[in-house]
Amino acid sequence: MRRELKGNLDEIIRECAIKNRLQYGMAKEKAVLGRVLSEVPEAKRDIGDVSGRVKRIVAEINRLDLRELERYKRYEIKRGEVERIHELKLPKKPERVVMRFAPNPNGPATLGSARGIVVNSELAKRYNGKFILRFDDTDPKTKRPLLEAYEWYIEDCEWLNAKPDEIYYASDRIPSYYEHAERLINLGKAYICFCRKDEFKKLKDSKKACPHRDISVEKNMESWKEMLGGKYKEGEAVLRIKTDIQHKDPALRDWVAFRIVEEEHPRVGKKYRVWPMLDFESAIEDHLLGITHIIRGKDLMDSEGRQRFIYEYFNWKYPETLHWGRIRLEEFGKFSTSGLRKAIEGGVYSGWDDPRLPTLMALRRRGISPETIRRIMISLGMGENDISLSLDNIFAENRKILDHKANRYFFVRDPVRLVVSGASGMKVRIPLHPSFPERGYREFDLKLDENGSMILFISKEDAKNLNENETIRLMNLFNVRIERIEPEGITAEYLKEKRLDVKKIHWVRDYLEAEVVKPEDTIKGFCETECKNLKEGDVIQFERFGFVRLDRKDGKLVFYFGHR
Repeated sequence: MRRELKGNLDEIIRECAIKNRLQYGMAKEKAVLGRVLSEVPEAKRDIGDVSGRVKRIVAEINRLDLRELERYKRYEIKRGEVERIHELKLPKKPERVVMRFAPNPNGPATLGSARGIVVNSELAKRYNGKFILRFDDTDPKTKRPLLEAYEWYIEDCEWLNAKPDEIYYASDRIPSYYEHAERLINLGKAYICFCRKDEFKKLKDSKKACPHRDISVEKNMESWKEMLGGKYKEGEAVLRIKTDIQHKDPALRDWVAFRIVEEEHPRVGKKYRVWPMLDFESAIEDHLLGITHIIRGKDLMDSEGRQRFIYEYFNWKYPETLHWGRIRLEEFGKFSTSGLRKAIEGGVYSGWDDPRLPTLMALRRRGISPETIRRIMISLGMGENDISLSLDNIFAENRKILDHKANRYFFVRDPVRLVVSGASGMKVRIPLHPSFPERGYREFDLKLDENGSMILFISKEDAKNLNENETIRLMNLFNVRIERIEPEGITAEYLKEKRLDVKKIHWVRDYLEAEVVKPEDTIKGFCETECKNLKEGDVIQFERFGFVRLDRKDGKLVFYFGHR
């Protein structure tokens, strides 16, 4: 229904932005603009102005904590809509809760992984249940596990305050899968197929049975033992689960449960050559570990369909299942661990912690706090809509957390010499944080050189925007008047008067060499000597520059840039 433009257009935009965020996790400018123009057609007359307002308001709404949206009662947003986003709930009221996060460790955890870690562990905590980390590492070839990644996942879980109650490795439990495969063969519910892949696809697509489907249990068991014993080569034989060859969904027709893989496994070497497919291994494990609820991507709905055949054959109860959409990082698009791995091996990225990557390892190295990741992942809830997440959303949340935690320091990039005449030697005390003087101060002994001048350094960016005879203020220090600007440096005169209505720039006196690694480049400069007291891993704010994390001390200080 069209709405007349009687009230404030900004309020209409705000309402559309809030509803869009509640529905999709983050409000999108294009969607909000379309909704506004649908409700207020006359706004098209000044589309440029309306687009600008939408951009500003959408950014404002996306920065809000989702709980803050509850105050917009006049928009008649149902409380349940908000709860669906920021209060995680399981269907009904379960008597028992066992959640699991089951990654394939072929690389480190990404933002998508963080959602699974945080939400599953949080639900287990809220229902006094159990959270299990299980490595589904039964693909030694296509999604070959990375040995270091096992420990990375454990570290990331602990970093996110989601320490698992139990940890399992599927590659250690292969005999159990063999046992269940043999039980299915004996039940007449699984058989060895010798068809080539393309041959079976033609039969499956035409709803025709494989010629090996009705071979006797005894012959199937014999062939199974021959598979395990090494008689057949990779691709010559597979174990299929007998389902409904007439099933309307081709993906559910007699699916592969085991195949031969000659590739050596990083953890167990060549101990096994017959490996379960993920759907089989996961189905068995979910039952053995007593998993009560599964949250999986909506793109994996076929997995449940395939696994239910096994549960029916064994007379097991299938866990409650919920599905959610994928997370897309706007600055990166859709990403997969295998894709990232190829890019790293190809030299596109320096490693898994390259600051351009959406891995938790990279975000942690940049100083993003675990609390930030937890808040965002919980706020996204468990809806089935695909979610487009921007780094700006992450940075805005992280800024709220760091703003009062991170101490302040000065850093000047591409330093330019500033010689101040007329000043007296002095000692200056600047608080580590302007809002928390009790944390202490940085102290500077600003002595004069043999010519009676004070030597300071300012950034090249600030220097190129100065003009001769211009008055500026050196932050937390004094005012100066610029006298000469020359290639070798700038000279200025000390001014006794204190003027705050002029340009303010930061500076350093005694300094340490420093580098700041950003996603797009590495910046070199000087930081104040008080930074020597920092420990590796400390997150601070370089004033007028941004939040950084001290990565290492190796002759110079190397920081990783987080965000402004």
